[in-house]
Amino acid sequence: MTSRIRQETTDRSDASADQHFSADQRDFWEGRAQEFSEHAASTGYPEEFIGVMMPRKTWTVLDMGCGGGTIAVPLAKKVKSVTAVDFSKRMLDIVDRRCRNADISNVKIIQGCWEDDWGRRGIGVHDVAIASRSLIGDDVKGSIVKLDRSARRAVYISTIVGSGPFDKELYESTGRTFSAGKDFIYYYTVLYEMGIMANIAFIPERYCNQWDSHEEAFEDQRWMFRGMTEEEEDKVRAYLKRRLVQILGRWRLPYSRQCRWAVMWWTKDRGVER
Repeated sequence: MTSRIRQETTDRSDASADQHFSADQRDFWEGRAQEFSEHAASTGYPEEFIGVMMPRKTWTVLDMGCGGGTIAVPLAKKVKSVTAVDFSKRMLDIVDRRCRNADISNVKIIQGCWEDDWGRRGIGVHDVAIASRSLIGDDVKGSIVKLDRSARRAVYISTIVGSGPFDKELYESTGRTFSAGKDFIYYYTVLYEMGIMANIAFIPERYCNQWDSHEEAFEDQRWMFRGMTEEEEDKVRAYLKRRLVQILGRWRLPYSRQCRWAVMWWTKDRGVER
């Protein structure tokens, strides 16, 4: 079967889909697209998130901030259709390729971001709207309202718990100060203040904590350090050399790196404060 994924385009009089992101942010996510997609698909997170959703074959689903299709691709096999939206063209190219490789033809791709006019982007209304680890930006309430308006039945969002996948000790070994930023408590409070009594579930994510060499361990940590300097590289290497221990032929850090995510969801049988 030939894949019929449709790459949506917009009137060129409209601003570009990623106009609201700085060049640094665009470059960071574009550069990480393949790595991020491969890692996200291998951690057990997609299966856990979809398990919380309990999808139905009749559903149409909006996946806002879909990345490389972490949720959109496996979910497409369980629902009527998925509209996958992301500001990164490279991420969307990965979604397209993954769907073609899996002979999935019910995914529509749209390049767009939270701040866009979703009507002009052609995003539309779906049975269910999700934002899996993608609810970012300053206008959290506005983003939630947009997501809620795009769903007939239910909305699912997931956010970080605590420091999430970051290794605080390793990060601060460079001299940087670690700040986890907004975690699920912040988002749950916003929902509560909007009159949404959301359900919540916590799901674990498998995280690699063993490597075949010090160099492999170093390369696996690079994603944490945007704009890493040579001096910081030296400090990370020194930290790993000091802390890594060899167990059964592989190198490990001597502490747990458990990562959890909070999934919050609500049904559309109640109003939402605008």
